[in-house]
Amino acid sequence: MVQCEMCGKEVSSPNRVKIEGAELDVCDECTDFGTEVKTQESSSASTKYSTSSSGSSGSSSSSSPSSSSSGGSSRRRDMFDEMDEIAQDFDDQIRTARESKGLSQQELAQQLNEKASLIRKLEQGNSLPSDDVRKKLERSLGIDLSAGGGDEETEWSGGSSEGSYTLGDVVERKD
Repeated sequence: MVQCEMCGKEVSSPNRVKIEGAELDVCDECTDFGTEVKTQESSSASTKYSTSSSGSSGSSSSSSPSSSSSGGSSRRRDMFDEMDEIAQDFDDQIRTARESKGLSQQELAQQLNEKASLIRKLEQGNSLPSDDVRKKLERSLGIDLSAGGGDEETEWSGGSSEGSYTLGDVVERKD
């Protein structure tokens, strides 16, 4: 017996339903909350997470995940891998670069073909710049708003198994 992933009711044969983008195994009563998903019964070794790049969301079963037949040992990539992290002090960087060039918020906005209210919100830290606006700012002001370092360089490699690193070695305090 399997539990319904919405209400917790015990079900012998759950229905695969897509609810707000998530595929869930639900009971007959909860099926009305989403649209039924057609499952592919052709493959004998199904995985919980699809590794194919066919664009479909792939089939999944309620059994435990098994290793993929493709034998891919690399980590699964997602949309966050391609995203650049923005520096925490981006607001100060924008303001100081604008002031050093002798531009007002209005003049910078006109130069970037953006609204002055956007520049004000960015400098106050109330809004994060979109990728397009970030690139315009970097080009116009000659600054780098990325968080620094490459993708692989920023990951912590860890210490030896003997416990040579402590939390105090890794954490940066903001007193």
